[in-house]
Amino acid sequence: MTASSNIILNHTEINHKIRRIAFQIYESNMDETEVILAGIDSNGYILAKKLKLVLQKISDINVSLCKVSIDKKNPWQEIKTSMDPEDYKNKSIVLVDDVLNSGTTLIYGVKHFLNVPLKQFKTAVLVNRNHKKYPVKADYKGISLSTSLHEHVNVILEGKNFEAVLE
Repeated sequence: MTASSNIILNHTEINHKIRRIAFQIYESNMDETEVILAGIDSNGYILAKKLKLVLQKISDINVSLCKVSIDKKNPWQEIKTSMDPEDYKNKSIVLVDDVLNSGTTLIYGVKHFLNVPLKQFKTAVLVNRNHKKYPVKADYKGISLSTSLHEHVNVILEGKNFEAVLE
């Protein structure tokens, strides 16, 4: 962390946001027997794993994890997932990432999953930065933050102290 960094979410706040997002996902999927949390590698996948743990405590929905590998510098290139399309066909999916910045990563992730019929498709992010280049929104978000384009949000979800930092 640099001298010009500001902590926008601390460990306790991040855990609270994860719990709230998990409850929102549960509310939207109460009638489902299965929900797939598709986390964008790497922080999005870590966040998806944390959401899964909470969902398993608060509901009886079967939660499956899917790792989504996207080249964030070239998101139009092939996207790989840890599940075959048949495994998520006609299912409820939540695409998860840590920060929604321009929307580029999320929109290409959405595009990938639209190659098969889905029951429901939602997006979840911990931090929504409001700098979208694409018409994509976060259905579930921990915090919305208006920042300047030259600022960067860094989310740390591993170790003993989670935090989201504006740099």
